[in-house]
Amino acid sequence: MNHQLFSLQPFPGTKKFPDVKIAGNIARHSNNLTIQYSLLGDIKEIAITPPSATPLRKHGLWQNTCFEFFIGVRNSPQYWEFNLSPCGDWNIYRFDDYRQGMQEEAAFSTLPFMVQQQAESVEINLNLDLDKIISTEQALEVAITTVIKTQDGDVTYWALTHRGAEADFHLRDSFILELPAVN
Repeated sequence: MNHQLFSLQPFPGTKKFPDVKIAGNIARHSNNLTIQYSLLGDIKEIAITPPSATPLRKHGLWQNTCFEFFIGVRNSPQYWEFNLSPCGDWNIYRFDDYRQGMQEEAAFSTLPFMVQQQAESVEINLNLDLDKIISTEQALEVAITTVIKTQDGDVTYWALTHRGAEADFHLRDSFILELPAVN
């Protein structure tokens, strides 16, 4: 199993961002991926959509507070974008190359994940079977990101690293976590 801790940073040059910390861990065991995010701090200033009784696959989740991660296969331009809203809504997109050929990933009809919200924290936990899209023999490169929207409507972009002049989670050289092939 490859277990890694992470901490996200706001895009450099962001003049005003909420007083929060975003951290977590990611692991690959067999071909199951687990990821856990913790948003800690003054979350009352964060715009968080209330939990949905029936979470849905939705477009544009990144326009609000949204936890995201990107998975690419090493030595391939193809990658996937996973969007997890604190309300339970979700989506997965497949790309052929940098921002090219975007399609909903049809291999998944649901994306069950757990959301726990308390006075000073939001926690997201996902356990994902990668067999539907990636074989165990493929090494993975991962980017972990979050979009935070405040109650005032300000949006900030958080990631492991920011490699571009603008916040751009799709830049492949920002997929800096490596999850080796499982033999």
